Amino acid sequence: MKDITQGRDPTVTIQHDNSRRPRKRKASRCSICMRRTWFNAIPLMEPEGVPEPRQQWTLCKRCHEALLVQMRRSPVRTPLRLRIAMGLVAAERSPQAYYVAPRRQLSDHTWIVVLAWGFGIAMILHLILIVMLAYVAGH
Repeated sequence: MKDITQGRDPTVTIQHDNSRRPRKRKASRCSICMRRTWFNAIPLMEPEGVPEPRQQWTLCKRCHEALLVQMRRSPVRTPLRLRIAMGLVAAERSPQAYYVAPRRQLSDHTWIVVLAWGFGIAMILHLILIVMLAYVAGH
């Protein structure tokens, strides 16, 4: 594990997997903004000494930079420093942080019903057209 800060206070650690075996890369999501992190995922774990349970997060590069800025600003020097800074960054950057007026969106079930009715009506119209053409060709 690697210490993020340059000082002697080990507050944030990064975990690296040093195994040599090939593995499928799963596109994880940032724990704060919910964006896909792809190759820039930064796993963080709280240091020893915080109240249980110790938290783990996966951050994107932008949220990680915001976290580091918040930690530099923080006057708190206890092991809870990371958890407090994480809460402040999440309050600013989380998709649920701000109220967005609900839009009228159709659910999957509604789309299936609309498509089924549309195909049914199109099928009946084509049947009527074929019958009319057969009638005209027969006379």
